Amino acid sequence: MPSKILSVELHGLEGFLVEIEADRRGGLPRFSIVGLPDAAVQEAKERVQSAIVNSDFNFPLAKVVVNLAPGDLKKSGPRFDLPIAVGIITLLNKIKTDCLKDTALLGELALDGTLRPITGVLASVEASKRMGFKQIILPKENAQEAALIPGIKILPAGTLKEAIQYINGKLDAVPISPSKETKNPIFDLDMTLIRGQAQAKRALEIAAAGGHNLLLCGAPGAGKTLMARTLNSILPTMTLDEMLEVSKIYSVAGLLPKNQPLITQRPFRLIHHTASAMSIVGGGNIPGPGEVSLAHRGVLFLDEMAEFPKQSLEVLRQPIEDRFITVSRVSGTYVYPCQFTLVAAMNPCPCGYRNVEDSKKVCNCSPSDVKRYEKRISGPFMDRIDLFVSVKPVDHNKLVHGRPEEPSSAIRQRVENAVQIQRERFKNLKTKCNAEIGNRDIERLCPIGEEAQRMLSSAVDQMGLSARGYFRILKVARTIADLEQKEKIETTEVAEALQYRNRTN
Repeated sequence: MPSKILSVELHGLEGFLVEIEADRRGGLPRFSIVGLPDAAVQEAKERVQSAIVNSDFNFPLAKVVVNLAPGDLKKSGPRFDLPIAVGIITLLNKIKTDCLKDTALLGELALDGTLRPITGVLASVEASKRMGFKQIILPKENAQEAALIPGIKILPAGTLKEAIQYINGKLDAVPISPSKETKNPIFDLDMTLIRGQAQAKRALEIAAAGGHNLLLCGAPGAGKTLMARTLNSILPTMTLDEMLEVSKIYSVAGLLPKNQPLITQRPFRLIHHTASAMSIVGGGNIPGPGEVSLAHRGVLFLDEMAEFPKQSLEVLRQPIEDRFITVSRVSGTYVYPCQFTLVAAMNPCPCGYRNVEDSKKVCNCSPSDVKRYEKRISGPFMDRIDLFVSVKPVDHNKLVHGRPEEPSSAIRQRVENAVQIQRERFKNLKTKCNAEIGNRDIERLCPIGEEAQRMLSSAVDQMGLSARGYFRILKVARTIADLEQKEKIETTEVAEALQYRNRTN
């Protein structure tokens, strides 16, 4: 009678139940795997056979067939090595099958029977719990990561032998608790390094508090990149749910640090302008998360944005608006979250010195050069930017003899206060920050005074803004009001939000 072992396959962050059926039949010894396995699963035949023999078990001298069901679901990676090996050993009557119906198995096998760590454990354990499994056997190096999901028993095994001992009840599980240690974040850069640039720093504060997209435009050496990099030092602390969301993505991508199963600091992803569209949104033979998903709940920074190929920028339009990315390939359709804050920096013209008040740095770009340069970025893409800031070079005397600037800790405290207001506002919604407010909720969540509404309506007509632009201004004004601890949006907040919408400021 065939044996049946249960495991989990991941498509993106979504887990699916996989039944590993093993059977032996008469005929010449042969080992085959069916059920839409990829090359890595097919290669499991050699790993599994050696691991079974080197773990002091006999490999059946018969025709062995392993079926991975359902047959129409693509199976990938080495995660099925352990359940395949256990299924074959079950055919030898060496395993008690009583607990197997409540147990999921995951793990890659070395030739000597050692279990090696796999990727995507966090999402796999979460899916196993949702499917009703009571316990899961997996490599011990993945145990701390797996323990982040409560409500399911983690059985960490170092070898195939240990996994069999767990199943036969000869080995008791050692309780595993996720690390409770939290370290204060250490930032390489602080806002005190930025001299002057009051408007730009205010825009960074608003972007951090509400998750708004920001564009810094200015001459080379004005400090655009430095300011963008210091944004990380004023971002609000992540909630546990956000930490798990980000950690799940990094686990699937195989980028989760070995000594840090839970990512506690918001991601900051810097993309070079030579990056391909696929690397930005995700893809590959087995579609994995791209930069937009790796920046989830954090910052995606595009330095020298005008140097990016137009296609690479255009693929960002849908993720910015929808907050998720759908990657479709022959192997299937994968969905990854990508709720990030976009920060971009660019020069005002090809040479970079347009409108610079310095006799030694004269712009020689013709109007047609400037127009052609600006056309590298489409109007629909620019319409998705909330805050436009013109960054002017700082006077040398201010750099050398300027007074001390406000530190990141003080700014971050104001950001945290504003974010706390938003968490209370959105406690019954999926929305996490003001930038994510849907159009259907904006009237209820962004109350605005009559005079402020008249100012906004007049400005929309004069500036020729789209409906998207109107709503984005309102969301920015909502964040400014939160920073000022105001419940209602008034003219002051609208005026400041409109100021940042002006692309020629």
